[in-house]
Amino acid sequence: MFCRVLGLVLCSTALTVYFASHSIGTVVVTTLACSLLLQLAYFGSVLFLIWRSGFAREAGQRPEHFGSCEDVGCQSPDHYEVTSDSADSLQNQMLAISLLLP
Repeated sequence: MFCRVLGLVLCSTALTVYFASHSIGTVVVTTLACSLLLQLAYFGSVLFLIWRSGFAREAGQRPEHFGSCEDVGCQSPDHYEVTSDSADSLQNQMLAISLLLP
């Protein structure tokens, strides 16, 4: 998805610059500069998200989707003996939880 949007933005920028300046050299330089700026912005946003998650962990907060088992209505395997039926049930619950995660 990101690559498609990046390609669309770069192509539209290249066409806009070409119709404005009618210069292939200007198109190449502008497209490379735009590509570099978009990649730097993407890298910066990833670093910001990593920093923010580390800051939340230091503050003792947990993200909402990483609650305890009681929040989703399951029990950890330490509380009961795991049989084939309960293992299937636990596997289905864990699958449902993993589908909720981003």
